[in-house]
Amino acid sequence: MESSLTPKEQRQVLWRLLSYMKAERKTVIVAFFLLLTATTFELAGPYLVKIFIDDYLIPRHLAARPLLMLGALYVGTVVMKTVVTYFQLVKFQQIALRVIQQLRMDVFTKMHALGMRYFDQTPGGSIVSRVTNDTEAIKEMFVEVLASFVQNGVFVCGIFVAMFLLNGKLALFCFFLFPVIWWLIQTYRRYSAIFYKDMRERLSELNAKLNESLQGMAIIQVFRQEERLRNEFAKINDLHYRAGLKNIKLDGLLLRPAIDVVYVVAIMVVLGFFGMSATESPVEIGVLYAFVNYLERFFEPINQMMMRLSFYQQAIISGSRLFAFLDLTELAPEGKASSAAISAGKIEFRNVSFSYDGKQDVLKNISFTVQPGETVALVGHTGSGKSSIVNLLMRFYEFDRGDILIDGTSIRNYSSEELRKNIGLVLQDPFLFYGTIRDNIQMYKQLTDEEIVAAARSVQAHEMIEKLPKQYDHLVIERGAAFSSGQRQLIAFARTLASNPKILVLDEATAHIDTETEEAIQQALTNMRKGRTTIAIAHRLSTIQDADQILVLHRGEIVERGNHQQLLAQRGLYYNMYVLQNGLVDGENGV
Repeated sequence: MESSLTPKEQRQVLWRLLSYMKAERKTVIVAFFLLLTATTFELAGPYLVKIFIDDYLIPRHLAARPLLMLGALYVGTVVMKTVVTYFQLVKFQQIALRVIQQLRMDVFTKMHALGMRYFDQTPGGSIVSRVTNDTEAIKEMFVEVLASFVQNGVFVCGIFVAMFLLNGKLALFCFFLFPVIWWLIQTYRRYSAIFYKDMRERLSELNAKLNESLQGMAIIQVFRQEERLRNEFAKINDLHYRAGLKNIKLDGLLLRPAIDVVYVVAIMVVLGFFGMSATESPVEIGVLYAFVNYLERFFEPINQMMMRLSFYQQAIISGSRLFAFLDLTELAPEGKASSAAISAGKIEFRNVSFSYDGKQDVLKNISFTVQPGETVALVGHTGSGKSSIVNLLMRFYEFDRGDILIDGTSIRNYSSEELRKNIGLVLQDPFLFYGTIRDNIQMYKQLTDEEIVAAARSVQAHEMIEKLPKQYDHLVIERGAAFSSGQRQLIAFARTLASNPKILVLDEATAHIDTETEEAIQQALTNMRKGRTTIAIAHRLSTIQDADQILVLHRGEIVERGNHQQLLAQRGLYYNMYVLQNGLVDGENGV
């Protein structure tokens, strides 16, 4: 478990959270004005009762007109307090919802700005927990805590003013209750911060484990890992329970029970004071009633604030986690804001070396050139560096040494928008978004129906789409799970082609195709590559025999290069891979 936040760090988190209210200045001013108005009406009630007791009831001065006016004034203050309190609560909640709305957008935006290194190291469920659970905890602070603390703080100050007006000596004594209450608050904050931080970390782990189980459900069931996963989940769940139980025990000791003890002692002192005063001079019953009433009303907001300290602590811990996320510096590589434009699509790698962990190179002095309109295929065993080359070209990672150029200009000198607009990527496991087929094809820009259909026709997807019940308006569920792998690939091809990129990157695009759509996909790939610079990663060597150049990688280095026939003639690594894949022996089929 991570160490708890220091008081200074907690204050920094609080002020940073409150800074989100700056955008709602006008609403905040209105809310505070309504709060002060409601507090004034609340404080007026006991004072009006005191006037009734001391000026009318005790002297038996029961004139109808003054009593009716006093009664009407009392009822009016109660009604006005109710009405103003309603609008005040609405305003504070409006502020809270606006703040959380902005926080969620900031976290969501930051998530998209992070580099792939962060996602390589962080479970997806942990990130989801930031956007959902942590922001929800902060919302509770603004809704439950902020309005309550401000309202009750103002109310307590008002009560003390009223107490001093009634009896200065006794009010001064009650002033010494503050150090005791402050000590209780600080003690609670110190220990609850530890427990709540533990709870939030465990909740994040629960989300990560749940997300892992959902993503790998098929593997879990195939290998009968249900019991192991259940035991791991139960272990984390038990740690979350233990942290929660510790905090419940702390709440039970230091929140309302402790304040109730202080309240009882204060009442005993007040009654004792008035009892001793009665031996010297008559006690004004109205003053006694008002003082006891104010004292009770003094402790009620204290109790409310203490009970909401748990929300406050959860929000501070969640805020610290959120801000730690927002302050991450592992951003995706950013290009320069330049006017450089990609025209022909020539690609050149110059002595590029790269390491994911900063220790072991996965690419070593990679150099090759792809002329505009050419197709270069990357082949090699798993871990040879094929995907790393694509990752660097796509600017998912920053390369360490060497340079990558497009049309003679380093990719570092292109804006991210220019690169993304001109490089189309098709993965071996295409990702489709929830929505319609039309939405998935026109992701990059607003297209006409004719342009969408044209893109689908070019990659052999139109016929398949027309057979669906709603055709282009057919609903795509999460990740396109209702489609076969070949159908998903055809839609992904159409999506890429609709953006009309000058450079095409195919990352194992034919790895998972089914026999039903294999011919259509092969024809689609041929159509897509026409007139475009293409880099294709392939395991199935039969799919890249027509490539202009084939680069054979081994342990991060290019060990062979040439076209299909040239590489077979070399009888090296490519030759051995081809023989193994096709089940050939020396001398068969010209090999």
